[in-house]
Order: sequence, then structure tokens, then C-alpha cells
Amino acid sequence: HRTFFSLAELNSAIADLLPALNQRPFQGRSESRQSLFEALDRPALRPLPATPYVYAEWRKARPGIDYHIEIDKRLYSVPHALVGVKLDVRVTDTSVEVMHKGQRVALHSRHGKGRFVTLTEHMPKSHQAHQNWSPGRFLNWATDIGPATLDVVQRQLKDRPHPEHGYRACLGLLNLSRRYSRDRLEQACARALSINSASYQSITSILKQGLDQLPLPLTEEEPELTDLPVHTNVRGPRYYH
Repeated sequence: HRTFFSLAELNSAIADLLPALNQRPFQGRSESRQSLFEALDRPALRPLPATPYVYAEWRKARPGIDYHIEIDKRLYSVPHALVGVKLDVRVTDTSVEVMHKGQRVALHSRHGKGRFVTLTEHMPKSHQAHQNWSPGRFLNWATDIGPATLDVVQRQLKDRPHPEHGYRACLGLLNLSRRYSRDRLEQACARALSINSASYQSITSILKQGLDQLPLPLTEEEPELTDLPVHTNVRGPRYYH
């Protein structure tokens, strides 16, 4: 008799006895477990997979207008033509694989920095053209024009669902500076900020109507005129607010 002090010791002893057990003929027969395995099972065996099995979770996703799907609070791009289409997504610990009608349309690594994971080939042509720009480049350009333009550009780049959406507005402002002049753009941005409407459309409207060439309304911080004649019909600007 043998005494075992752990399950590992017991299993090791059993493993030593298995070869003899498998080669022992069955009662009343000439075959053994080993001989039947060699004759029946081994010929049917297939090679093991070249790579280990990877656990994956399947999900459904529908890309938004920015051609990204959200997986665990990160956004992954798909071809922009699939915006609004329901897609199958295979998620593993290391990758995000996007399928459409059984065909893979996107593959991303789950590792990396940033909330957005975007492939250039997934972008519309108009977005691909923006790749030579960056937030820093837009901010430097706006700084050269003036503080009001810088303020507007900062607002355009802030809190966008995807940076390219802000780039489009900033490129529009750049075109306005070429069309109307840098000085007029700065004045238009100042007027847009004064009415709390610093959108590209608002600034374009101000320039088209020539409102940038009119003096800005007085602010609370600006002093009232003091050289007006004293008369009951003469009132300061506060009277009209």
C-alpha cells in the first residue's frame, strides 16, 4: 500500500499505471484499449489548430454619422458607406472585428491610446483631405489673425464627436479669410461672439451682409459718453436695454 499526501501525488501515480492498463487485452478478446485507439481513433485525428482558441463575444452595432461604432466606451471606425447599417461585431481581449453580411469590413486592435480608433481608408474623401491639418495648426493660424478668431476656432474644436467635424468648420473660416480678408474675418468673429452665435453659418452671414464693418454695440464695461448736452430728451445707452 502507498500513502498519498496530495492530489498531485495521486494523479502522478495513476499516470504511471495507465500505459500497462491501456495495453492489457479486454477480457475474452485480443484487443486492448491501445490497439483499438491505434486502429480506429488515430487515423481520424486532425492536427491541432495552429493558434490557440480565442474566446470572442458577438455583438450588434450600428455606426453613427461619424462612421464609428462604440465598444466599451471606445469608438472604432468602419467604412463610411455603412453609416446606419446594422453590423455584427466580434470582440476579443485584443481585437474588434466588424462583419457585414458575413464579410469582414474592419479590424481594429483594442490596445492603444485615445477614445477614437480611426482608419484613414474608412473616411470620406472630404475627411481624408483634412489629414494634413491638426488642432495645433488651426490654433496657430487663428492666433495670427486675432483673439476673436482664436476664440471661435477653439469653440469649433471643443467637444466634437470627432475632430474632423471641427476641422470642416475651421477650414471654412480659413476660406472666409481668403475671400473677405483676415481683418474682416476677425471683426466678424468679434461680432458673432458678442451675440453668442459663433457658428460658421453665423459668421458667413455677418460677412455677406457687411455687418462686420459696423461698430460693435457698447458692453457693460465700456463707459458711457459724458460730453452729451444735458437735456431731458438725451438718454444714455442703458435706457435702451
